[in-house]
Amino acid sequence: MKVGLSTYSLQQALDAKELTVPDAIRYIAEQGGEHVEIVPIGYSLIDQPELIDQIREAAQDVGIDISNYAIGANFVTGEGPDALGNEIATVMKHVDVAAALGVTRMRHDVAFRPAQEGTVAQFEADLPVLVKACQRIADYAASHGITTSVENHGYYVQSSERVRRLVHETARENFRTTLDIGNFLCVDEDPVSAVKNNIPYASMVHAKDFYRRPSYRNPGEGWFQTAHGNYLRGAIVGHGDIDMPEVFRVLKQSGYDGYISVEFEGMENCKTASRIAMDNVRRFWEEA
Repeated sequence: MKVGLSTYSLQQALDAKELTVPDAIRYIAEQGGEHVEIVPIGYSLIDQPELIDQIREAAQDVGIDISNYAIGANFVTGEGPDALGNEIATVMKHVDVAAALGVTRMRHDVAFRPAQEGTVAQFEADLPVLVKACQRIADYAASHGITTSVENHGYYVQSSERVRRLVHETARENFRTTLDIGNFLCVDEDPVSAVKNNIPYASMVHAKDFYRRPSYRNPGEGWFQTAHGNYLRGAIVGHGDIDMPEVFRVLKQSGYDGYISVEFEGMENCKTASRIAMDNVRRFWEEA
């Protein structure tokens, strides 16, 4: 098992220009991180290919892995077959980026729909389209030795069962899930049970925590609502309301021994929060 950090965790500092992406990689290593996950928000490795070499060289210089490359995608825009083909082609370009980075894991999204449209019936109707898109991309990625994955986020394809359905239907050895511990709460699913459901299919694990309040206790600014109206706010891993010791017991007993990437999206200082979160992840793993 290797503990590291998603660059998304340092987005506050990246947005404020306090850090560049290579700076972020050096910071992760200074805090004992063993890998970096690249999430290109606010920049594009397709439009700025010079960053690829900078990222790879920074990771090599400090001796940490580049574990995963995570991008967005939406195969159900409703804009016709040309839009779908264009979106698949764009994701394939990102596969080329992943190969240039030297990673063997890449996460891409698959679909977003407004909450009121994300019914079971709609998911079943969309599933064949999602499966074909994921198969095409996974087949292309296989030629680069890359495993692609879907993450449980975005409300629509977020529950453990929908993720599991998509992975099973896609039926490619190199298509799995980036399992985000915290994101199951966004669709009001118990993280411990959901991790048990999806850990057999995980290519990567995100350690994320949330504070949770019921729908009848609006905490005010800084919180967002789940699919069923409860309130969440990003927390430092181990500080929130998820039963992290039990989650890590499940992870360890499953035999998972890959990358664990900390994701922080709370209100605290991102550098301090990321350091504490990585320390807590190591401790939870050791104590599990």
